[in-house]
Amino acid sequence: MNCSESEVLIHALLDGELDAGHSREVEAHLAACANCTAKLAAFRQMRQAMTDANLREKAPDALRRRIEAALPAPGPAAEVPSESRVIAFRPSRRSFFGGFAAGAVLSSAIAATLLVAVVRDDQAQRITGEVVSAHLRSLQGKHLTDVETSDQHTVKPWFNGKLDVAPPVIDLTAQGFTLIGGRLDDVNGEAAAAIVYRRREHVINLFIAANPGADHPAETSETRHGFNVRHWTEGGLAFWAVSDINAAELKEFCEKLKAAMPASPSPS
Repeated sequence: MNCSESEVLIHALLDGELDAGHSREVEAHLAACANCTAKLAAFRQMRQAMTDANLREKAPDALRRRIEAALPAPGPAAEVPSESRVIAFRPSRRSFFGGFAAGAVLSSAIAATLLVAVVRDDQAQRITGEVVSAHLRSLQGKHLTDVETSDQHTVKPWFNGKLDVAPPVIDLTAQGFTLIGGRLDDVNGEAAAAIVYRRREHVINLFIAANPGADHPAETSETRHGFNVRHWTEGGLAFWAVSDINAAELKEFCEKLKAAMPASPSPS
């Protein structure tokens, strides 16, 4: 294992997400590499600092007293003829703090919405890291495929009974992306299919898992540790295509795959 490979897996080691075999490989590399050991120590120190930090501030009681003192005291209103009487709004302590409470509720709702968005983005980033790590593991060991064949009619039924979904298996050999087989893998703690293709000397892993949320057919793309990743959801399934081929070729792969897929793949 080299430093580049270790850097991909070091975060998973820190989070306790590696199996025993890959943990031993990373730990063996760390034992011989001072640079990667220093990185791991820095990550641990940063995590501990964030855990120990007291970032919550409480408003002092003196602030409430200052606000109450600044409010005008209620007084008797001057008598004005009814036909020309104008009722002026004078804020009272009750109305002020009622409005303050309403504003606090609104602020809390906005904060909750932002928190949900941040959590979802964090989860998406974590899952992207997982599929990149799974792609890298498949290249390092001898577990690229559980079923090795270019026949889509052999690969697809091999998954029957092994997953809660029926992953589409598309033969794109004629389009320049050779189907070489499939295997069981793991995405976000759930069993997933990995359909494996080859483009010249480059391997493409297409991870497919059940998608519990709404479909988002539009693809997102990013580069993580030198690997290109494209993600989308469709037909109740989530897809991640991962490879070290250039971004344009991976986009071409995804476009040809989606064009050849059944109209609406569904859970089995």
